[in-house]
Amino acid sequence: MLYHLFAPLAKQHILFNLFNYITFRAAGAVLTALLLAFLAGPAIIRRLRARNVGQVIRAEGPASHHAKRGTPTMGGVIIILAAVVPTLLWARLDSGYVLVAVAAMLWTGAIGFLDDYLKVVRGKSQGLVARWKLIGQVVFGAALGVTLLVWPLAPQLPAASTQLPLFKYILIVMPAPLYVLFVTLVVTGSSNAVNLTDGLDGLATGLTAIAAGAFVIFAYLFGRFDAARYLGVYYLPGAGELAIFGGALAGAALGFLWFNAHPAQVFMGDTGALALGGALGSVAIMLKAEFLLLITGGVFVAEAVSVLVQTSVYRWNKRRHGKEFADAHRVFRMAPLHHHFEKLGWAEPQVVMRFYILGVLCAAIALATLKVR
Repeated sequence: MLYHLFAPLAKQHILFNLFNYITFRAAGAVLTALLLAFLAGPAIIRRLRARNVGQVIRAEGPASHHAKRGTPTMGGVIIILAAVVPTLLWARLDSGYVLVAVAAMLWTGAIGFLDDYLKVVRGKSQGLVARWKLIGQVVFGAALGVTLLVWPLAPQLPAASTQLPLFKYILIVMPAPLYVLFVTLVVTGSSNAVNLTDGLDGLATGLTAIAAGAFVIFAYLFGRFDAARYLGVYYLPGAGELAIFGGALAGAALGFLWFNAHPAQVFMGDTGALALGGALGSVAIMLKAEFLLLITGGVFVAEAVSVLVQTSVYRWNKRRHGKEFADAHRVFRMAPLHHHFEKLGWAEPQVVMRFYILGVLCAAIALATLKVR
């Protein structure tokens, strides 16, 4: 909005020329998101507490988590508000990249909100049944895949394609149905991976801020012809606008972390976790950087894989040897992975900080691939 208001005035005064620079608008989005989270956060938390929107703690979870029962949840509303509003303020509203990213966050956030509402407010222990939650994610992923095929954001490239890291100008081109399936897998996978990671105070929030920060850089570089040519990646006209969305996402996550750090005053719930994961996955898809998301979000991947491995091995052992054998021969002491380290005796802040370090390392490796080509 601010771009459309002030950029045309650059001819009258040079100060307004700042709004033509993506870096300036991305910085503005970060600061606006932080301030909005700081200002809106306390009021939303008070409202959630007044309505007794408290977190439900699993009985089989670590004993130290039982004290968190009743902590306000559904705080993801703060994140969505603090990410979407600055994006609409600072980004170009005629950008397809921005509109898709915002739609992805709102859609997946709505799925999470409905799940939290049914689980916490209406008292339905299962929330939105997993099958229906997955259907909602799949519908959006399929719709996004079809949309990008029909109205490609980068017409000079094959629509059904993705870039490979470590190689210059290498595209994997897929048949249209396979591409739709691929997009659906990325959106649902990233959304659920962040959701699984959201089990310790500040863990998913901080890791999202790190990943979003890395994708701000990717979006800016891919959207500049000179930088893309120098790095040997495909130039995506207009993709730089995603740097504004990524900045708003990182700022919103950091602002929420102020209230979500240990000991947490509020949890994001599925409302925030699904929205953050869906937004990150959609940004990666539009940048044709799905494999970079796999590297950047390495901790999210490890968390999701730990659950898949634990569940698969348990079911296999139960089918072959019975429930008692399966209970005694688990791969991890508890899944997702962060609970495994808690069971080993690590304090919660220790797990979170060490996972942050791994998140920074993963982001650094992903950024390094831009030069290793």
